[in-house]
Amino acid sequence: MLYSMTGFGNASLNSEFGEISLDIRSLNSKTLDLNYNLNPIFKNFENDIRKILAKFLKRGKVDIKIDFKNKRETPQSQLNHNIINTYIKDLKKITPANDLELLKIAIKLPDSIYNKNASENKNLRNEIMSLVKIAVNTLLDFRLNEGNSLQKDILSNLDSVQKKLEKIEKSAPKRILLVKERIKKKLLDLEKETDLNRFEQELIYYLEKIDINEELVRLRNHIIFFKNTVNNKQIEKGKKLNFISQEIGREINTIGSKSNYLLIQKNVVEMKNELEKIKEQLLNVL
Repeated sequence: MLYSMTGFGNASLNSEFGEISLDIRSLNSKTLDLNYNLNPIFKNFENDIRKILAKFLKRGKVDIKIDFKNKRETPQSQLNHNIINTYIKDLKKITPANDLELLKIAIKLPDSIYNKNASENKNLRNEIMSLVKIAVNTLLDFRLNEGNSLQKDILSNLDSVQKKLEKIEKSAPKRILLVKERIKKKLLDLEKETDLNRFEQELIYYLEKIDINEELVRLRNHIIFFKNTVNNKQIEKGKKLNFISQEIGREINTIGSKSNYLLIQKNVVEMKNELEKIKEQLLNVL
């Protein structure tokens, strides 16, 4: 079972505080990269939101947006003037922007806005956390569906690699015979006396150097390992599968460089093509 890093989740609530809507989008990334677009009154909840996202999403470039429409005539939040003024003074030290631009930045920073009522602030936090969990679960379902599609394509491409491997295994003995015949023919064409015992020893040594049986065995084992990894219960598999695909690539390259046989080289080219498709798809696997 694979999870994609691409997904979308949302949740909304018409609460006592107002209308709250939350959207989460994720794309592929090597690490967990969180980007927030929050109404300023939710800035104090950012760390709590981060903990939930980090726990369940693991990896990906994640954008989270929370919109809020206050239905109360009397605002329950107010500006923290001292904090905002401190932010503006510090910002002036590092930027020539005017006061209005600095104010827009300052009110988005932590503790610039606070709720007048501590108990209501706690209730609002609980509602936001609940919405985040609902949106995350929706996103995880999306990721799983995308992952199932990726898994089908990846295993289909891997099956193609395995079929090419089986063709190479069947043609490998014939390749050895052809190599023997070609070398013997060249030796006869020289029309010189030859130490046949020495010739046989050198021939055996050469055939051992170009033998690809070990590479074929390792390649088959890597394919089995790849499939077993796909089917295990671990959620994060993308990096591990990428490492296995690199090992598969090494064996394919070695087979191609040692084969010196058109039929095998043709299958090697086709295996490389299928493997590149797999690597591209793995970029989006969690």
